[in-house]
Amino acid sequence: MKIVVLDGYTLNPGDIDWEGFKKLGEFVCYDRTTTKKEESAKIIERIADAGAVIINKTPITREILDAKPQIKYIGVLATGYNVVDIDAAKEKGIVVTNIPTYGTTAVAQFVFAHVLEFCHHVAHHAQTVKDGRWAKSEDFCYWDYPLIELADKTMGIIGFGRIGQTVAKIAVAFGMKVLAYDEYVNKSLETDSIKYAPLDEVLFRSDVVSLHVPLFDSTKHMINKNTIAKMKDGVIIINTSRGPLVKEEDMVAALESGKVAGYGSDVVEVEPILLSNKLPQTKNCHITPHIAWAPKAARIRLMNIAVDNLAAFIKGIPVNVVNK
Repeated sequence: MKIVVLDGYTLNPGDIDWEGFKKLGEFVCYDRTTTKKEESAKIIERIADAGAVIINKTPITREILDAKPQIKYIGVLATGYNVVDIDAAKEKGIVVTNIPTYGTTAVAQFVFAHVLEFCHHVAHHAQTVKDGRWAKSEDFCYWDYPLIELADKTMGIIGFGRIGQTVAKIAVAFGMKVLAYDEYVNKSLETDSIKYAPLDEVLFRSDVVSLHVPLFDSTKHMINKNTIAKMKDGVIIINTSRGPLVKEEDMVAALESGKVAGYGSDVVEVEPILLSNKLPQTKNCHITPHIAWAPKAARIRLMNIAVDNLAAFIKGIPVNVVNK
């Protein structure tokens, strides 16, 4: 079987290897192809006679699948798989797999990288020391922002899957109370510090809100002017899930008004971010370039799972299939 990777660079910029895939068949890897659906001709050309196509953000549309009926397998190098026309793949008997668990600890850790930056503004205060301000200070200390202690605050977690549960454990370690919202309630996960609650209650009671739901039509723009209005004044919102969960123009307005004290996001609606996006220039907003998933240990796990997914398909026992 010929295996073609269409956009391998973000997973492997050179610090890990593709040996697992190379053992499974003829292997071709492109660092980048395109993230634009209208450039499908380039994708069609590159997948040529491939039986297995491995992608991260390269879109695989019905047009592409119609043009290349020899494709039997699509492996997505991510948890989200909205770049693939799942209905078309299912109609054609093409197995589509994803990577469901590789980045749980990395993403949960990154949530608190954003949270703690809002609590202490470490980068800012460290820069003032480099600039000589502490050496010139009349006092033994100073701070330019209110400093926040997380103990006894409430963390609202929207989406209580593996990542949300791991975020909850970290929050509890900081002394926080956790309110979790999910469509599927597992009461066995509740403790004295972790409780399920309806979405409106989570929004109303939380000091910090962290998003961990997939992007569907039902979740797009779930954080908007109406849901923000239900939140506490001075709430901190963290998004390490998908950019379109948040209506960005409403977030800009909420930050400028002070209703939201901080928005930390690793994702935006259009990626790479557009220069016209107002969020990076908005006060109390930290945008990072979609890197929560990217520690080397997490990428090695991703690679190993991706190889195992394809190997299982070849053996006739596919796993992590998203279009059953």
